[in-house]
Amino acid sequence: MPLTPTLAAAVWMTGAIASFTSMAIAGRAVSGDLDTFEIMLFRSLVGIFIVTSVALATRQTANIRRTRLGLHALRNLLHFAGQNLWFFAITMIPLAQVFSIEFSAPLWVTLMAPLFLGERITLPRAAAAILGFTGILIVARPDFGHLDPGIIAIAIAAICFAGTAICTKRLTQTEPILSILFWLTVMQAIFGITMAGWDGDIALPDLRTAPWLVLIGCAGLFAHFCLTQALRCAPAVIVMPMDFVRLPVAAIVGALFYNEGLDGIVFLGAGLIIIGNFLNLRAETKRDSRLNAR
Repeated sequence: MPLTPTLAAAVWMTGAIASFTSMAIAGRAVSGDLDTFEIMLFRSLVGIFIVTSVALATRQTANIRRTRLGLHALRNLLHFAGQNLWFFAITMIPLAQVFSIEFSAPLWVTLMAPLFLGERITLPRAAAAILGFTGILIVARPDFGHLDPGIIAIAIAAICFAGTAICTKRLTQTEPILSILFWLTVMQAIFGITMAGWDGDIALPDLRTAPWLVLIGCAGLFAHFCLTQALRCAPAVIVMPMDFVRLPVAAIVGALFYNEGLDGIVFLGAGLIIIGNFLNLRAETKRDSRLNAR
């Protein structure tokens, strides 16, 4: 039995969640040796190697197009800024807090989608976003009287990621995924070498950091592949709230690997996030079934 578009998007988002979590672990492992611009540079170089190898091996170089370069540039500039702020934040505050504030991005997508994509905000979609964000606040418990630089950084990153998702959705309407990934890696490599080399000193990988950088490159590329595929399957206002599931995963990883606190409040927040996604997926799956029955 073939998957409905909504369930197919959920499967792709599972891959994205696993990849983003792996990238956070690897990013922390190299943060003491490389700055965020250097991490982004080497991540992009790994990505260029993978994308060009796949294009040559599958004879799909013709799918790498030079159309809509302006939108590609906007997408990658937003993502580059957001990703650098994200790598900075994971060295400053607990992973659960990083991911929780990052997950305000789906709310920004929900607000932007009607304006830029013409997508409707239905009751289940709005409920998933509200429940998810309520769960985020329960887990993060941010102190707005004293905002840590890491909190400010990830809050701005969330807006950048929302803009990235909107641009990605627009690109999926006309551009092959191979072309999207190619320009992602090439443009961000250019941004990375420009910013990392600004002071004339780029730290090179060593035997300890190189495997982590390869993991960051592979995980980052696969995460974007999965996210792009999910956005091909379903509207952005459905896909992005699915990413809320990454929060409880991050909380568990933080507790296991970094001795970050894990208590019942985390599971209460995670429960709201999961309930919101379940209700949204159920409503959208029923909608898909009705449309397919016509």
